[in-house]
Amino acid sequence: MRPNFENTAIAFELKSDPQLNRAYFLFKMISMAPLVRIGTAITNFAIKMRLPVEGLIRATVFDHFCGGVNEEDCLPIIDNMYGNGVCSILDYSAEGKEVDNQLDFAMEKTLEILDFVKEKDAMPFAVFKPTGFGRFKLYEKVSEGAKLTEKEEAEWGRIVNRFDKVCQKAHKLDVALLIDAEESWMQDAADDLVLDMMRKYNKEKAVVFNTFQMYRWDRMGYIVKLYKMAEEEGFKIGAKVVRGAYMEKENERAEDKGYQSPICENKRLTDENFDAAIDYMMERLERFTIFAGTHNEKSTLRLVDLMEKSNISSNDGRIWFSQLFGMSDHITYNLAAHGYNSVKYVPYGPVRDVMPYLIRRAEENTSVAGQTSRELTLITKERKRRKLGD
Repeated sequence: MRPNFENTAIAFELKSDPQLNRAYFLFKMISMAPLVRIGTAITNFAIKMRLPVEGLIRATVFDHFCGGVNEEDCLPIIDNMYGNGVCSILDYSAEGKEVDNQLDFAMEKTLEILDFVKEKDAMPFAVFKPTGFGRFKLYEKVSEGAKLTEKEEAEWGRIVNRFDKVCQKAHKLDVALLIDAEESWMQDAADDLVLDMMRKYNKEKAVVFNTFQMYRWDRMGYIVKLYKMAEEEGFKIGAKVVRGAYMEKENERAEDKGYQSPICENKRLTDENFDAAIDYMMERLERFTIFAGTHNEKSTLRLVDLMEKSNISSNDGRIWFSQLFGMSDHITYNLAAHGYNSVKYVPYGPVRDVMPYLIRRAEENTSVAGQTSRELTLITKERKRRKLGD
């Protein structure tokens, strides 16, 4: 039976009345683009000037979109969600670090999380961002095929070692490891690194997962090429399929530098690209494990229907559905109620370090047509069901 995404009682069962009210006012604010722009500018200024705004941020946007400041902070949320059949992925969301001790800290954090995950059924995946393990500008230089200095060669070697150390441990512990995608102009270097890790650690099953941002028109071609390599060389592909989170930045840079934007011309083409990738992988499940990271109801139900048509059980370990913590609870919890593998991405970390992530969430909700209004409609419906009023 298809999940019913209109069922707000299931969607918001874990939210208390005050939490539901906070979500309502938060999405109401996010729906006003000028307010988001002003709020972002003020927040950035306040953090740079070290003004005491962390308490306010923590009580509003942080607590809605993040699990906490550390792993222990997140545990009650993880256990709570798992009680309703929803798994968690702890995502240490400090971004854009530049120096070795910070990059090593992010790697050690990921290694710790792998141990944490191994002991907890509620957490089937670990995750890291390439720029958590290396300097953005160096990924960019490697992606361009530019010649590295001797110092940069040594630095790149350290990035490769960080990737390998974490992937090796994931393989040893038999824990799936998601590696996020970032901006297109640094992604080729990251893709090549993840491919090497797949060749090494995905011989029997998908342990290492790459992320494919399907708002990029070239990704379908890359997936086909990757599949051919996997067939010839005998490794499995872990595929996290998403639409993408850097659209405005990608388009602005392309226009500024005078090259063709890597982003699909419109949302319809992005949607078609996403669905085409899922179709392609579903026909080749002997090679792929699919992690569908989407807030799109149509794409989600399409995958549910494909599973049913192929007689694939709802809890088949080769197919996972994921949404971000604080968003699209109507999808996550209704899927879980029907036995599908559902998981929430739960960002965490010190408030100041997580701010770039939170700002991106607010901007994304403002720019994605219909996302915020859908959230508001469902929250309003649940408030009325509970008779909370305005």
